[in-house]
Amino acid sequence: MTWEERLHIVLDCLGNGKKYKEAADTYQVAYQQVYQWVKKYEDDEEEALKDRLGKKKDESKLTPEEKFKLRLKKLERENERLRAENLYLKSWRRLKGGENKTYPIRG
Repeated sequence: MTWEERLHIVLDCLGNGKKYKEAADTYQVAYQQVYQWVKKYEDDEEEALKDRLGKKKDESKLTPEEKFKLRLKKLERENERLRAENLYLKSWRRLKGGENKTYPIRG
Protein backbone atom coordinates (compact mmCIF):
# COMPACT_ATOMS: atom_id res chain seq x y z
CA MET A 1 0.00 0.00 0.00
CA THR A 2 1.39 3.39 -0.96
CA TRP A 3 1.99 6.32 1.34
CA GLU A 4 -0.81 8.24 -0.35
CA GLU A 5 -3.28 5.39 0.21
CA ARG A 6 -2.36 5.14 3.90
CA LEU A 7 -2.71 8.90 4.27
CA HIS A 8 -6.12 8.82 2.57
CA ILE A 9 -7.34 6.06 4.92
CA VAL A 10 -6.07 7.94 7.99
CA LEU A 11 -7.66 11.21 6.96
CA ASP A 12 -10.93 9.45 6.18
CA CYS A 13 -10.87 7.70 9.55
CA LEU A 14 -10.14 10.93 11.40
CA GLY A 15 -12.88 12.69 9.44
CA ASN A 16 -15.38 10.05 10.56
CA GLY A 17 -14.61 10.34 14.27
CA LYS A 18 -11.97 7.59 14.40
CA LYS A 19 -14.26 4.76 13.40
CA TYR A 20 -11.40 2.32 12.90
CA LYS A 21 -13.56 -0.72 12.12
CA GLU A 22 -15.55 1.17 9.53
CA ALA A 23 -12.36 2.39 7.83
CA ALA A 24 -10.84 -1.10 7.97
CA ASP A 25 -13.92 -2.62 6.36
CA THR A 26 -14.20 0.10 3.72
CA TYR A 27 -10.58 -0.18 2.60
CA GLN A 28 -10.22 -3.90 3.30
CA VAL A 29 -7.30 -3.60 5.70
CA ALA A 30 -6.87 -4.84 9.25
CA TYR A 31 -8.43 -2.85 12.08
CA GLN A 32 -5.10 -2.85 13.92
CA GLN A 33 -3.34 -1.45 10.85
CA VAL A 34 -5.74 1.48 10.62
CA TYR A 35 -5.35 2.11 14.34
CA GLN A 36 -1.53 2.12 14.05
CA TRP A 37 -1.55 4.44 11.06
CA VAL A 38 -3.82 6.91 12.84
CA LYS A 39 -1.67 6.77 15.97
CA LYS A 40 1.51 7.35 13.94
CA TYR A 41 -0.14 10.21 12.07
CA GLU A 42 -1.23 11.86 15.31
CA ASP A 43 2.27 11.51 16.77
CA ASP A 44 4.42 12.51 13.79
CA GLU A 45 2.10 13.71 11.02
CA GLU A 46 2.33 12.47 7.42
CA GLU A 47 6.04 11.57 7.51
CA ALA A 48 5.34 8.74 9.97
CA LEU A 49 3.18 6.94 7.39
CA LYS A 50 6.05 6.48 4.95
CA ASP A 51 7.32 2.94 4.61
CA ARG A 52 10.79 2.89 6.11
CA LEU A 53 11.18 -0.86 5.99
CA GLY A 54 14.86 -1.67 5.67
CA LYS A 55 15.91 1.97 5.96
CA LYS A 56 17.97 3.21 8.86
CA LYS A 57 17.26 6.35 10.79
CA ASP A 58 19.91 9.06 10.40
CA GLU A 59 22.27 8.67 13.38
CA SER A 60 22.30 12.42 13.99
CA LYS A 61 18.55 12.24 14.69
CA LEU A 62 18.80 9.41 17.21
CA THR A 63 18.12 10.01 20.88
CA PRO A 64 20.85 9.05 23.36
CA GLU A 65 18.80 5.98 24.30
CA GLU A 66 18.46 4.94 20.64
CA LYS A 67 22.20 5.43 20.12
CA PHE A 68 22.90 3.26 23.16
CA LYS A 69 20.57 0.51 21.90
CA LEU A 70 22.15 0.63 18.45
CA ARG A 71 25.64 0.37 19.93
CA LEU A 72 24.52 -2.51 22.15
CA LYS A 73 23.13 -4.41 19.14
CA LYS A 74 26.37 -3.89 17.23
CA LEU A 75 28.38 -5.20 20.18
CA GLU A 76 26.07 -8.21 20.56
CA ARG A 77 26.51 -9.08 16.86
CA GLU A 78 30.28 -8.69 17.14
CA ASN A 79 30.32 -10.86 20.26
CA GLU A 80 28.33 -13.57 18.48
CA ARG A 81 30.68 -13.43 15.49
CA LEU A 82 33.70 -13.81 17.78
CA ARG A 83 32.08 -16.78 19.57
CA ALA A 84 31.47 -18.49 16.24
CA GLU A 85 35.03 -17.79 15.13
CA ASN A 86 36.41 -19.16 18.41
CA LEU A 87 34.30 -22.31 18.08
CA TYR A 88 35.52 -22.79 14.51
CA LEU A 89 39.17 -22.42 15.58
CA LYS A 90 38.71 -24.91 18.42
CA SER A 91 37.16 -27.43 16.02
CA TRP A 92 39.93 -26.89 13.49
CA ARG A 93 42.61 -27.41 16.14
CA ARG A 94 41.00 -30.68 17.23
CA LEU A 95 40.99 -31.92 13.66
CA LYS A 96 44.59 -30.84 13.00
CA GLY A 97 46.36 -32.23 16.06
CA GLY A 98 44.13 -33.76 18.65
CA GLU A 99 42.20 -32.28 21.52
CA ASN A 100 45.08 -31.98 23.97
CA LYS A 101 47.19 -29.60 21.92
CA THR A 102 46.73 -25.93 22.55
CA TYR A 103 47.87 -23.03 20.44
CA PRO A 104 48.21 -19.51 21.72
CA ILE A 105 45.93 -17.00 20.07
CA ARG A 106 47.65 -13.79 19.13
CA GLY A 107 45.63 -10.63 18.87
